[in-house]
Amino acid sequence: MARAPVQALAGVTYLAALLGADHYASFHEQLALGALTWIVLLAALRPHSFAVRVQTAGVVCFATVGEFTGSILWGVYHYRLHNLPTFVPPAHGIVYLTGLALASAWRRHARAIVAAAAGIAATWGLLGLTVLPRRDVAGAVGVPLLLLFLWRSRNRTIYASVFLVVTALELYGTAIGTWHWAAKLPGLGIPDGNPPSGVASGYVWFDVMAMLTAPAVLSLRAPRRRTAAEPTLPPSIPA
Repeated sequence: MARAPVQALAGVTYLAALLGADHYASFHEQLALGALTWIVLLAALRPHSFAVRVQTAGVVCFATVGEFTGSILWGVYHYRLHNLPTFVPPAHGIVYLTGLALASAWRRHARAIVAAAAGIAATWGLLGLTVLPRRDVAGAVGVPLLLLFLWRSRNRTIYASVFLVVTALELYGTAIGTWHWAAKLPGLGIPDGNPPSGVASGYVWFDVMAMLTAPAVLSLRAPRRRTAAEPTLPPSIPA
């Protein structure tokens, strides 16, 4: 798809600008950023099939539950104002769509992209256990799960693309103080990085759950629209 690189660039640019703007935003300004991000997500969904819209909605739902659990209830990480910013749920949807666009744009280089993502994840995990200033045991635990997704899933190119987007956003977001990760997992005392090397496995898990549940949602629509030809999943991108 010729427009895929443009969509990917637009997604990355908006997400970077969003985090930069939040760095200086008050609570009420943060609410405005949340409203704007919902509008951007809805606009970004317009050219996509119903199947992709369902998957994106699933990512937003699963990610919101994960964010509330990890940040508000458990305290593994905290946002700048110690809340769950309203732009976070729709931003997860934009991350997913950006990953889809990158996977489409890199279709001819799928194997290289998957190998690069796996290499970066494994190297980051090893560095976090050895030489990085903050020992990253908790993050390293998530790396094998990510590598399993990249090895076994037929959607591995999408997961690899999401990993690269998430890695860039995590490094940028923690560097400017939009959020920070606790030095140890609360209640467990396990050392954690800022950001953790395996954090992208959480994002990929949101994607996996959305793709697994989307067919069930689509099946509810099928009896009413038997002539529809929409796929239940994005086109499989070989790796």
